[in-house]
Amino acid sequence: MYNSKPHQEHDIERLHQHMRDTRLAVLISHGDQGLMATHLPVLLDTDEGQFGTVYAHLARANRQWQDLAQGAEALLVFPGADAYVSPSFYPSKAQNPKVVPTWNYLAVHAYGTAEVIHDAAPLLQIVSRLTERHEQGRSQPWKVSDAPAGYLDGMLRAIVGIRLPVARLQGARKLSQNRSAQDIAGVREGLSASPDYLDQQLAAHMRQL
Repeated sequence: MYNSKPHQEHDIERLHQHMRDTRLAVLISHGDQGLMATHLPVLLDTDEGQFGTVYAHLARANRQWQDLAQGAEALLVFPGADAYVSPSFYPSKAQNPKVVPTWNYLAVHAYGTAEVIHDAAPLLQIVSRLTERHEQGRSQPWKVSDAPAGYLDGMLRAIVGIRLPVARLQGARKLSQNRSAQDIAGVREGLSASPDYLDQQLAAHMRQL
């Protein structure tokens, strides 16, 4: 990922929190079948490995798992908040009109070699943990065990699990850090005043600078 120095994020806790907060990641790999990408929910286990380990599952019909099984390096993209930044947000524009639009955003890239899981027991654990994560907070959370056993067995045979120990993490936290404090405040105020929820979300991150 291209990422200029002012916008690089190296805090492992912040990177992990971003990964946990991302509900849908993008798994990208390149192998015999060419470049492939799958959007999928993932689980991060920070107790496994230096940078954590990610668990997920793919449909067995999705041939991407075959490339992963052959040892192709994989990239998991965890997108975050983003917003268009207008030059009109910069108070400095009054003195120096040499400004152009840009884009602020947050993102984490995780790299590693995946292990493909076929056995029913660990597959069941992956889908159960994913379900528990997204059902928590509901008044009547649905559990995997609520499904009939025979039906569940068939569903497990239709997927493969993915275990990806993260070998390398990259974080981008582009929040106008290359601008003056006055311009940063102008961007933050401009995005806060926007009716767009994503603009407001990005402004909230800028308040943490």
